[in-house]
Amino acid sequence: MFLVKASAAEFEAYSFALPVAVALLAATHTVQAEDNPTFGGPDSVENTIETDRADKGGFIDMGVFEQFEQWQDSMKEDHGFSLGMDYSSVTVNASESLSGADDSASGGMFRVYGSWNLTGDGASTSGGIVYKLEHRHSYGDPAPSDLYIGGVGYAGLTAPPFSDQGGRFTNLYWRQSMNSGRTVVLGGFLDATDYFDVYGLASPWLHFMNLAFSTGSAATDLPNDATLGIGAGHLFDNNVYVIGSVVDRNSDPTDISEGFDTFFNDNEYFSSIEIGRTSSHSRIALDNVHLSLWHVDSRDEIGAPNGWGANFSWSRYYNNQFMPFIRAGYTDDSGSLLEKSVSLGFGYQPDSSTAAPGNLFGAAVNWGEVNDLSFGPGLDDQYTAEVFYRWQTSKKLALTADIQYLKDPALNPDESSVYVWSMRARFAL
Repeated sequence: MFLVKASAAEFEAYSFALPVAVALLAATHTVQAEDNPTFGGPDSVENTIETDRADKGGFIDMGVFEQFEQWQDSMKEDHGFSLGMDYSSVTVNASESLSGADDSASGGMFRVYGSWNLTGDGASTSGGIVYKLEHRHSYGDPAPSDLYIGGVGYAGLTAPPFSDQGGRFTNLYWRQSMNSGRTVVLGGFLDATDYFDVYGLASPWLHFMNLAFSTGSAATDLPNDATLGIGAGHLFDNNVYVIGSVVDRNSDPTDISEGFDTFFNDNEYFSSIEIGRTSSHSRIALDNVHLSLWHVDSRDEIGAPNGWGANFSWSRYYNNQFMPFIRAGYTDDSGSLLEKSVSLGFGYQPDSSTAAPGNLFGAAVNWGEVNDLSFGPGLDDQYTAEVFYRWQTSKKLALTADIQYLKDPALNPDESSVYVWSMRARFAL
């Protein structure tokens, strides 16, 4: 999630040229869109588009976008091309901060994402390009993602994606689906959080903000988004699945040529394998139990050691309303935030007859042992709690109120606890 900046001009050129060029090319191609489930989590491109297009209720009728939705549907049905976009913003405030540090921050991001199926019949097989471009910016100094260590002294991430990195790629890869989507191979610039250790409440745009309740449980030395590599997954007939990947630990998606150079010449990789079981392919992020193992190579340039770790996750979606989860992570000799992490929590959707289907309440607690290699020895264990409520005001717009309780922040011994309040807004087309 932490990449170098690209200029605003570069991003504007990329974000305008790529979807427009793909749309023009798609007009000459007539592959049926793929409707098969994927292996991705809630933030993967194809799952994000499916969620955005679903009826989520709300008391505001935004019928003005119906023609745009009809165009999106026709492009997907006739040409296998899908396009989505959103804008998210957040404001974060902390009850306490380190001496001289800011206790509030705000920022936003604009994203353009989609896929274009180019081969196959769209049912048993399909192959296509998946892309996501972003512009992440702050409304001042610091950015929300910078508020955690230097601001409140917390060895964790309270608003990880809301940085001031500017323009960037997050996805740009080829996805090949076979066996009616039960086998998927990916190659290109991947986001490991799309397929590694995922579950249904892992999205900081839609669910919990704190990294302890997201991919890796803050106890994984994850690579940057849009890292060059390959991944593959297969779902067996008994609904047991295996997902594996090898990706570059040093990729820079703002410079594609540099990404290829570091992948083939530096030979410093993040490798993972996951085995799990789900109730059905379409619920792979909801009804899920899995064990993920990972290894990261040492990085000579920054002097980071190699290491490995393991993550466990169990979640179950009952009656399409209530989803409890248990998650844990462990790191050995690597530069993660936490060395050990255990989380318990749940998400609850109110009855659709009394509230908008998109409304969601979530609550979770985490215990974390701070990683000595990252922050030094002798630091106290941290305890984290988070509660949020997402209010679906319309099909396109959601507002989320969020509060995090940080007990014994490891890098702020003068404070026994810190509260972090935030308000998120997301508008999606």
